[in-house]
Amino acid sequence: MPPDFRDVNLFMRMERYIFIRYHYGRRGAAYLRPLARVDGVPYQVSRTALPALIAACVLLPAWVPAVHAQQRWQWPAAATPSSQTPGAPSTMASSGSGASLQLEWQAPVYLAWVTNPLAGPAQLRLSALSSEDYRAVPQLPLTLELAAHERRLVTRLYPASNQRTLGGFGLTLEVVPGNPGAAPQPVRYQLPFHNVPVQVAQGFGGQFSHADPPNWYAVDFAMPQGTPVLAAREGVVMQVQRDVLDSTPNDPTAGGGNLVRVLHADGSMALYAHLAPNGVAVRPGQAVRTGERLGTSGNTGFSTAPHLHFAIQRNAGMQLLSLPFRMLGPQGELHFPSPAP
Repeated sequence: MPPDFRDVNLFMRMERYIFIRYHYGRRGAAYLRPLARVDGVPYQVSRTALPALIAACVLLPAWVPAVHAQQRWQWPAAATPSSQTPGAPSTMASSGSGASLQLEWQAPVYLAWVTNPLAGPAQLRLSALSSEDYRAVPQLPLTLELAAHERRLVTRLYPASNQRTLGGFGLTLEVVPGNPGAAPQPVRYQLPFHNVPVQVAQGFGGQFSHADPPNWYAVDFAMPQGTPVLAAREGVVMQVQRDVLDSTPNDPTAGGGNLVRVLHADGSMALYAHLAPNGVAVRPGQAVRTGERLGTSGNTGFSTAPHLHFAIQRNAGMQLLSLPFRMLGPQGELHFPSPAP
């Protein structure tokens, strides 16, 4: 593409491939490696197996008794495992994002409490290994919907013997943001930045990291680090990640780095990822207007060049799906190529 080519609509009608070229003069053309899958599992991309950005579920294996919780927000990144003490009166596993599964001992039963960590609705599934060491009432697995920050008693676990042992439960908690009953409406989104040339690093169905359902309709905008990131549509901030300091291009588990997830009135969600260190300017539960500053772009997480990852998602029943969207640019509506999934 010629250096002075700035008509993105025309270019993307002419060429159906992924490109990235930074507009500022000191940088040459560069190509982004795939962004991280939210579930951290590699998939085949181009010539090498590389992970994608936003997982089919924001998954938290939340509690494995007597060993390690092995919890991880598979989007945006893996959380630190925590160990549990068998026989404790109350044991809790939680991730850095605040999701938790708590077992409370009230003889002769453990009460299992779950908490939605998000400032918006979420769908949760609690499951367990098949075992004769306990009886769950109601039986597992269980799938339920929780409101923002809701805490709920979901089941009672009766050990098979009088010994208060936590071994053998093998509980796993999965959390997927959003209301599965939502009905997203067609909306024209505003460009999530101003005064920066529109440069698309990767579009719909991109072979690098947009090849799975949660990311198929995502767009990566190349831009200088520190560019203000603006809300493309009004909504409520339901999730933020703000403590990532660097890019880790060789570590797929680093995920999307610092991010903001915004819940819209129709139940759809916008994801703004790879923001700068200290680059998140909003808090969970905050209402934002179209064009309001959410933070600044960066190069955090599993990324090799400054850019903004933008996607519209919905909860399709314990999995995230990306949605095609329309967006207005400085020269009119942008036209992203849309190969069939």
